[in-house]
Amino acid sequence: MTTTSTHHTHTVLRVVLGATALLTVLICAFAWPASEVAPRDLPVAAAGPPEAVAGLDQGASALGEDALDLAVEDDRAAVVTAIENRDAAGGFVFGPEGVEVLTASAGSPATAQLLNDLAGHLSTANPDAGPVTTTDVVPLPADDPRGLTFNAGAFPLVLGGLAAGVLVALMVRSRRSGLAAVLGIAGGGGLAMAAVLQGWLGALDGSYLANAGVIALGIAAIGLPVLGLHRLLGAPGIPLAAAVFLLLGNPLSGITSSPDLLPGGWSTLGQLLPPGAVGTALRSTSFFDGAGAGVSLLVLAGWALVGTVLLLLPGRTDAAEDQPAVSEEVRSPMPA
Repeated sequence: MTTTSTHHTHTVLRVVLGATALLTVLICAFAWPASEVAPRDLPVAAAGPPEAVAGLDQGASALGEDALDLAVEDDRAAVVTAIENRDAAGGFVFGPEGVEVLTASAGSPATAQLLNDLAGHLSTANPDAGPVTTTDVVPLPADDPRGLTFNAGAFPLVLGGLAAGVLVALMVRSRRSGLAAVLGIAGGGGLAMAAVLQGWLGALDGSYLANAGVIALGIAAIGLPVLGLHRLLGAPGIPLAAAVFLLLGNPLSGITSSPDLLPGGWSTLGQLLPPGAVGTALRSTSFFDGAGAGVSLLVLAGWALVGTVLLLLPGRTDAAEDQPAVSEEVRSPMPA
């Protein structure tokens, strides 16, 4: 009895300590990036008298050291072009009538608000600059004016990719059939999710097929590595993939704020993982006519290719491949 009781006690302790460690990792993974949101070399374009532009750079020091990466443009039209091409997150135009803040809430509502706050700070510090007006160059859709629906749709996309890989890994034994199944789920999921987000909820603009294609590529970029890691490592491949894509990739994606507002190294890592890449690419195809989507699409295609390569490598699950789930033994009748 003593030995059994001790064994049960150790089991309970392991479960408690393991669950506590998991909860600690979860809160750190999701809460820490949010606590570090701040402008760091935020790309901003400006046009106007040199002294006014210099005042903008100096005033931005209130937001932190190296808060802005300022690009000086010739005129307002050039600032607008930089924003529409996603070369700048926003801009300022200084003129005799005052200061115009140019934002792109479709790119990041958080960044748009930050630029408005900066303009208010500049106006208070220098009342002679004139009144401050705001123009949203690339606004969010009328049905999702704060981008909440767009942000909410990102997490199911990540879960959909994980679910696709896990379900196929557990239910399909053949490499070829598994690859076809994940691609089929990605295609169907892309069409369905884009239909909901764009056709029903109005959270996306632009080409429906382009948006559906980005979502499908995002699902494949997660599902195929999950399937490949399961093929290569067996059961441990699934939690490994979940840790990379869910615990690391999702908090560092910058979807709910902006990649430009995360610490530099972590922001870069987030954009090299599927959740961050699909968020950036989907904003580009939906609101910016595809501008700035190239690198993100290459990242997603690269992850899908990595998953396919892992799927083709010899792995721990090869022994069960193409084996029938149920076998029947045919016996000849015994002679009378």
